[in-house]
Amino acid sequence: MILALDQGTTSSRAILFDEAGEIRALSQKEFRQFYPQPGWVEHDPMEIWRTQYETAHHAIGNEQVDAIGITNQRETTVVWNRSTGDPIHPAIVWQDRRTAVECDLLKSNGRADWIAGKTGLIPDAYFSATKLRWLLDQVPGAREKAERGELAFGTIDTWLIWKLTEGALHVTDPTNASRTLLFDLHRRAWDDELLELFDIPRSILPEILPSSGDFGETTLFGKTIPIRGVAGDQQAALFGQQCLSPGMAKNTYGTGCFLLMHTGENPVRSQNQLLTTAAIGPDGSPAYALEGSVFIAGAAIGWLRDGLKIIHTPEEIEPLACSVPDNGGVYFVPAFAGLGAPHWDPHARGMISGLTRGTTTGYLARATLEAIAYQTADVLWAMEKDSGIVLTELRADGGAARCDFLLQFQADILGVPVVRPHIIETTALGAAQLAGLPAGTWKAERRFAPSMEASQREDLLAGWREALRRTRSES
Repeated sequence: MILALDQGTTSSRAILFDEAGEIRALSQKEFRQFYPQPGWVEHDPMEIWRTQYETAHHAIGNEQVDAIGITNQRETTVVWNRSTGDPIHPAIVWQDRRTAVECDLLKSNGRADWIAGKTGLIPDAYFSATKLRWLLDQVPGAREKAERGELAFGTIDTWLIWKLTEGALHVTDPTNASRTLLFDLHRRAWDDELLELFDIPRSILPEILPSSGDFGETTLFGKTIPIRGVAGDQQAALFGQQCLSPGMAKNTYGTGCFLLMHTGENPVRSQNQLLTTAAIGPDGSPAYALEGSVFIAGAAIGWLRDGLKIIHTPEEIEPLACSVPDNGGVYFVPAFAGLGAPHWDPHARGMISGLTRGTTTGYLARATLEAIAYQTADVLWAMEKDSGIVLTELRADGGAARCDFLLQFQADILGVPVVRPHIIETTALGAAQLAGLPAGTWKAERRFAPSMEASQREDLLAGWREALRRTRSES
């Protein structure tokens, strides 16, 4: 048995897989989201640890566990005291925009191309470096303690490993390191020039280990269990979807949408504002991928539930969306945290257009699901331009991928089939495979073939592009 710890943006999960890749136990707990100011998003690191520990303990039960694999929300930044293990501040979440102005300054000072050449990323508040610098500058005494080697920084994988090993290991893997703006993608190592640019002391950084390898062991569950695999959630999903050769792509429909295309052993520099990121080859070897990130996807469904209160559970959105025959001219651009790839407009804000007296909650629900598909299509088409590969199939995973309407509309807008796997938990499956679960367990559950007329597709896309134009901050 392999235990996968799947630490996400809104919940911690633990999934126990058998040798055939089938799920034998699953435990999940949500944790709180904090919004101290507009555009700021924080988590309690101790609550993340507590929920992850509790779910792992529940999933393990009395089973014999051979290894643990970890996958996690990326970019989210934690700093803690090495001696006590106590965080110095709430975790700054990947969605947080508090350092957007600093990133704008880097762009206006002409540093964006230089940074992209080293990291494959663009200067954006999404990534960890400016979050880490903010913590060192804003938390009293933090920079001095960091300079003395008293503090440790990590993305969530590093934080969990520290807690699981009771402080014995301060480590990460290349897929998470490549999301910090501090990692040279070509040398696959921390970069001194980037550390100088962001004013980050090297002593605060974790050691980088291969994604499939020895990450120590934990004795917290009444037995000694080795930790043998670590990958950021999107690279883990790419691995779990068995997208292991150039041109294969998957989209994870989660809190955000994350579309990755495997590009093989060499990084591909994007000319269309996508990201180049570390990935994992068939045998766990170094590889690369193009990535486009949509900041708000499933989170928009959450807004309908928690903000507008027009649904009580996420599952209610599909029948509500299907209660109307079309979108009624309503378009929703959910730019609650700015726009991600390929637009990268941190100052854009969400907008619903086309409202009339006849607009009902059904149209809002449909516009929300359609927006997820439109944003994904924008990323995919940019990816095709960069790679020179015309995609013939998109593999889908994540919670929202359970929605048949969404995947059918996605296939219709893209004009290519969308395939949902038998095991939708491919992020956790990828982590389990990195930890030692035999690969080859992927199989399709349903294939959604495009059925929309080209003229209808173009009309819908024209409406989306106009709504998007109105949302942009420079409009």
